[in-house]
Amino acid sequence: MTTGGFNSAQLALEEQVLILPAFDEAAALEIGTIALSLASDRALGIAIEVRLGDWTVFHASLPGSTAANDSWIARKARVVRATGHSTMFERVQAEEAGIDWYSHYQRPEVDFAIHGGGLPLITSGEGHVGTLLISGLPQVEDHLLGVEILTEYLARKGELL
Repeated sequence: MTTGGFNSAQLALEEQVLILPAFDEAAALEIGTIALSLASDRALGIAIEVRLGDWTVFHASLPGSTAANDSWIARKARVVRATGHSTMFERVQAEEAGIDWYSHYQRPEVDFAIHGGGLPLITSGEGHVGTLLISGLPQVEDHLLGVEILTEYLARKGELL
């Protein structure tokens, strides 16, 4: 299964658990650094991006990634920005509803990608304030790596038990 057996309720809960205490340039850089470290240690050929609103604060393209990953990142970012949900949530919810996401929301696939690896960065006070983007692995792995990165960040901040 290309969506890892996720369901939309599980993915919505995941977004509620991964709430950041705050988000600014320093947080974006720390999240990006965690992502870079994990990816480098595992020799993953991915591209990583962390955005504050539409501003790209952190970007890294690791050996094995290509320029095509930047296109995937841009398309995933548009989905998260438009919906406030992860790209995996949007994909799974569309599959559960039996709809073609692109037609239903009138979003061209050339500009939007409901493939795992785009995660909203949400704070309790401000809501959706940024985006973590991973491209280069199968979509479930892109998503799970994003969750791992945010979990590590929150653990370092003492926000997870």
